[in-house]
Amino acid sequence: MTVLQRSSVKADDGGVPRARLRRFVPVVLILLAMIAVFATGAHRHVSLETLVKHRMTIDAFIGAHAIAAGAAYMAIYIIVVALSIPGSLFLTITGGILFGVLVGGIATVISATIGATIIFLIAKGACGESLVRRAGPLACKLVEGFKADAFNYLLFLRLVPAFPFFLVNLVPALVGVKLPTFVAATFIGIIPAVFAFTFLGSGLDSVIAVQEGIYRACLAAGRTDCQIHFNIGMIATPRLLASLATLGVIALIPVIVKRLRARSGRSRTAALS
Repeated sequence: MTVLQRSSVKADDGGVPRARLRRFVPVVLILLAMIAVFATGAHRHVSLETLVKHRMTIDAFIGAHAIAAGAAYMAIYIIVVALSIPGSLFLTITGGILFGVLVGGIATVISATIGATIIFLIAKGACGESLVRRAGPLACKLVEGFKADAFNYLLFLRLVPAFPFFLVNLVPALVGVKLPTFVAATFIGIIPAVFAFTFLGSGLDSVIAVQEGIYRACLAAGRTDCQIHFNIGMIATPRLLASLATLGVIALIPVIVKRLRARSGRSRTAALS
């Protein structure tokens, strides 16, 4: 009997570290995929130059296989977000150029939400709240405050474009935000920015056509230094960013009101006592 108990204890002791290690397998796979993408230079293909070079081929494929083209766009977008590859803003604009505002916007919102959820689940499975618990009581207090109004905080972070998208995917996982809350806040929060940039993209056909003409004329002249010139600042204007930031502030109003009511309630209780 004692021998059996000892053997079971050893099995349990060995099983716990293995279970912990298994949680980090998805993290390792994501990191390896990121390294492969950047090492091979595949991330450079997410650019306006790639779109211009292959525009006619892409348009022909969309015309013949609209559903497959939409699925391919969504798959690329999910991969870019899941691997935190720079270029999601350009892809959002591309969605408007290729598919129009409605189809491009819906496809982008769904794809971005799926990609963000993948990272969230991987980070939550690997670390969860254990990292915060080890950080001390102050960190735990901040986390509890975040979790109490997780939806509104996340909505604010999604609406304001100043916060890196990949970082907003990780932080909620580390502080223990629930999956439905994360998905809902992400889906709703990215809609304004996605449709704003998709709408802008849908009106860029003339700009793309000009750049394509200049680029092909350069190639026809036999030059080897031909480039596409496109300033993303022309699209991400201060006025647009300020509008999105205003939406983010509006999302925090319920949190502020809740805190003020709680503080007022405590003051009344103290006065009565």
